[in-house]
Amino acid sequence: MAPLIKHLYTADPSAHVFNDKIYIYPSHDRETDIKFNDNGDQYDMADYHVFSLDTLDDGDSPPEVTDHGVVLKTEDVPWVSKQLWAPDAATKNGKYYLYFPARDKKGIFRIGVAVGDAPEGPFVPEPEPINGSFSIDPATFVDDDGSAYLYFGGLWGGQLQCYQKGNDLFDASWSGPKEPSGEGVYALGPKVGKLTDDMLQFDSEVREIEILDPATGEKILADDHDRRFFEAAWMHKKDGTYYFSYSTGDTHYLCYATGSSPTGPFTYAGRILEPVLGWTTHHSIVEFRRRLWLFHHDCELSGGVDHLRSVKVKELFYDKDGKIVTEKPE
Repeated sequence: MAPLIKHLYTADPSAHVFNDKIYIYPSHDRETDIKFNDNGDQYDMADYHVFSLDTLDDGDSPPEVTDHGVVLKTEDVPWVSKQLWAPDAATKNGKYYLYFPARDKKGIFRIGVAVGDAPEGPFVPEPEPINGSFSIDPATFVDDDGSAYLYFGGLWGGQLQCYQKGNDLFDASWSGPKEPSGEGVYALGPKVGKLTDDMLQFDSEVREIEILDPATGEKILADDHDRRFFEAAWMHKKDGTYYFSYSTGDTHYLCYATGSSPTGPFTYAGRILEPVLGWTTHHSIVEFRRRLWLFHHDCELSGGVDHLRSVKVKELFYDKDGKIVTEKPE
């Protein structure tokens, strides 16, 4: 399918169904002279737009998308220095919450939250980042019982590897594009924290999520780059099973794992997207009118320019065993 949005570059789409519409919360790519590097400095985003659509058509032409304009920008947030990267949104208690990562005044990524009265914003940011937050790619999930969780983490430029000494213990010696490696070394997992009822803080200390190898029952190894977590956490639920999906980063796959709890452990279950044009991809999965949709991005519209990406969507399916497949089962 062609890009959903063509009048500006968008990436990292977090899609949700609010009020029987799909709302998309992406990052906003823009032109820059910054050269590509493993710290991600070329992703020089400065604001967020919110988009909505009423339907997803079956035809080859993308559906009509409404751009609700800028709902939050760097200058609005006192603690932010730069790089408003991939956001997400949630609703609870009649309010809407926009979660976003950004570098603080020391250049360290934190996660902030802004609150609005409507899914299209505008959003008013809290004056400080969430206590105990770090790294990038926040993804929210509100369970059937009303409990809410925030998933996050990203390697290399996302700085997750800087916290191997413990939560919120930033180790500058790990600030480069490094991650654990070596025989028998486990991969770093994403993080999850339960949120307070007001959705503004963590209710308890964040914990690492375990992604297990189905063959061994052990955590996936750090050198298993085709399956290990890199960034782009996402959670959805179907028939009591929790589906945790993520990007493998430098190997360019979107994968997923399943479990019986929103905090894991999760067992690796397969791929949902093969490599696209561009360095990596970042996604969301949403059920809309009884059909399952994968929102992601690639660099087709920009002719392969890594930091100028565009949101796309494709349909996913479940087979009879609940496994996610990319072709409709017969």
